[in-house]
Amino acid sequence: MTDTNRNILYFVLVGLLIISTGFLYSWNTALFVLNFGLISAVMSLGVNLQWGFAGLFNVGIMGFVALGGLATVLVSMPATPGAWSAGGVGVMGGLLMGAATVVAAVVLYAKMQAGRMRGLAIFALLVVGFFVYRSVFDPAVARIEAVDPAFLGYLGGLNLPVVVAWPVGGLLAAAVAWMIGKTALGLRSDYLAIATLGISEIIIAVMKNEDWMARGVKNVVGLPRPAPYEIDLQNDAGFVETAASFGLDPVTASTLWVKMIYAGLFSVVLIVLFILAQRALHSPWGRMMRAIRDNEFAAEAMGKHVTSRHLQVFVLGSAVCGIAGAMMTTLDGQLTPGTYQPLRFTFLIWVMVIVGGSGNNLGAVLGGFLIWWLWVMVEPMGNALMYYVTYFMPDGSGLKEHLLDSTAHMRLLTMGLVLLLVLRFSPRGLIPEK
Repeated sequence: MTDTNRNILYFVLVGLLIISTGFLYSWNTALFVLNFGLISAVMSLGVNLQWGFAGLFNVGIMGFVALGGLATVLVSMPATPGAWSAGGVGVMGGLLMGAATVVAAVVLYAKMQAGRMRGLAIFALLVVGFFVYRSVFDPAVARIEAVDPAFLGYLGGLNLPVVVAWPVGGLLAAAVAWMIGKTALGLRSDYLAIATLGISEIIIAVMKNEDWMARGVKNVVGLPRPAPYEIDLQNDAGFVETAASFGLDPVTASTLWVKMIYAGLFSVVLIVLFILAQRALHSPWGRMMRAIRDNEFAAEAMGKHVTSRHLQVFVLGSAVCGIAGAMMTTLDGQLTPGTYQPLRFTFLIWVMVIVGGSGNNLGAVLGGFLIWWLWVMVEPMGNALMYYVTYFMPDGSGLKEHLLDSTAHMRLLTMGLVLLLVLRFSPRGLIPEK
């Protein structure tokens, strides 16, 4: 079997798995798997840019995904009435003062000669700058969070179409990635992993605690949508008539139609990003990145600036993850910082890249769909399996209760088993790099 035929077979099998979910469970579940599979495939592409192209071990994916979600709020939500007049100028001024303090410390470090006086001067500047920053920032934040705190208590956004937030999410993630990369990309791979993980946790902690920005753990709900609301479709006589012609009730038909709209939008984003990633892979830049990945010292000896190239691909991959984060928050319809867990946004994405095929964009997409389908469907399938296994056991049996309770852990067991099998029988992934 040729590589092309094998790849087609893989995607056909994944498609059949999603379709079978519709027949065996519900089409709502199948479309849910499809939509989040598309988002996961976009995330996998971003990580594959960093790891597959350049060998950068980034375990801070969760932070960049969260920044994409934050961009959705900042772009699409309407401004909170009275919040900007209450403390918007103070918050912006305080942030500028904090940034100016950091810049001044960097300039002072560069201008002064090394020694005790430089250390004391920088320390004094940072201490004074910190207290000045807090004296302006804190009162402004308190005034903003006092504006209808039960429902608002934050600045709000620009009230632009939510689709605009997707590229903005990529730009925000790219900007933060640039700042991280300027300081962390000189580290060895294991230290880079620790640094990116720590910084992603800092990003999540800031989002949870800075209520003025996006309500923190109170969550922002009711985000604008690129698709119509189901209730509006159900009140549309033409839509109800069309649904009846397919034998569907208006509630089910409206839910399916909205999810199909999301699937169409996400598919367009995935296809565009995949084409761009493929063009980058087969360009001179892509060949250079793989040469740096395979042997940094030889590439540096040939005149390539390794750290600068690493920074480029780190920013690009993080931007793609930011776009995926904005898409996911749009689909959820709310921003919930408490749900950004490393298990979902780091471990699972890495499994997708490794299983699909590191260094191969098509493999990353395949891994995104396959692993997400397993992640969603393993638990209900495990419940059904354990039901039949324990059917003949008496009620109240300790073993029966233990087996039924253990189905919640079958997701992790399955992920580990799949990863081990792929690494054993196809260590380069299902669609290996050519």
